[in-house]
This record gives sequence, C-alpha cells and structure tokens, in this order.
Amino acid sequence: MFLELIATFAVGLAAAGIAHLMNRLTGRRLPRWFIPVIAGITMIAFTIFNEYTWFQRTSNALPRGLVVVKSAEHKVAYRPWTYLKPYVDRFIAIDTLSLRRNENLPDKRILDLLVYGRWTPAQRIRAVFNCKTGQRADLLDGVTFNEDGSLKGATWYDTGLDDPITKAACKEA
Repeated sequence: MFLELIATFAVGLAAAGIAHLMNRLTGRRLPRWFIPVIAGITMIAFTIFNEYTWFQRTSNALPRGLVVVKSAEHKVAYRPWTYLKPYVDRFIAIDTLSLRRNENLPDKRILDLLVYGRWTPAQRIRAVFNCKTGQRADLLDGVTFNEDGSLKGATWYDTGLDDPITKAACKEA
C-alpha cells in the first residue's frame, strides 16, 4: 500500500513535469491552474488503473497449482465509476497441489484455500469438502481426525454442489 502511494505521487510529479514543459514550450500561455490539475487528474487515473488491474496482475502472478475459483466485485458510493464497472478487490484460489484423498472416504477431499484481498495478506485455510452432499468444513484448532479418517469436532457448512469452490475441489483430477 505504501509503495502504491509513493508510485502515485511519482506519477503525479512526472505529469506535473510534463505539464510544466508544455507550459514552457507554449511561451507560458497556459493558465496557472493547468499544472496542478494535470497532476491531480493523472494521480486519480493511476489510482483507478491500479484498482482495476490488481486482480489481473495478482492472479497472473500466482504460482503453479493455484487456480482462481471465485472473485468478489466491489462497488462503492465514493467511487461512482464502480457502479458502471465494478472492480475485483478479493478472490479465492485453491491449491490443487495440496489435494488429499482418503481411500476409505472417497467422497471427501482435503485441500488448501487461499483468500486474497486487495490490502490484506493472503490467508491459507485448509478445508475438507464432501463431494456427495456439497458441504465444507474448515480444519481449525480443535478439529481432529478419527481412525477411519472422518472428522471430529468440525462444523460443516452447506455450500451446495454448484458452489464454484466446492465444484473445483470435487473435480476429478
């Protein structure tokens, strides 16, 4: 976040420099407000550009085995352009390389979910998916495995078989 702020100021300064050069080349005929307005418009445009390209840049930089399965578009009143075209500010990827199965429980899959947010560090959640009933249980503290591989102490959430995360987790490899 701090580096983006510095980059925004640098882009504003560069735009102000170009506007200043334009003013000099025109014999100082441009109005006094021209340079700060150009710098401000450029900084706003750069900020909007960063918001709209964050998802693409971040998802393209994911390591091998991570697959984006769900994204969340964002609209906000103080950014009215987001009502015309919402931007993605968070998404969930599954780690296909972490997929685990148990021969005794063929309908269940264990894998890692990675939750990415625009201004937050990625969060890794290990989860168990029941591909027969469309349920998910997160492997949190206090959740243990029985000898047969079933879970003890887990809270199961009904996600449905049409949920994109469940569908991706249950896809046959």
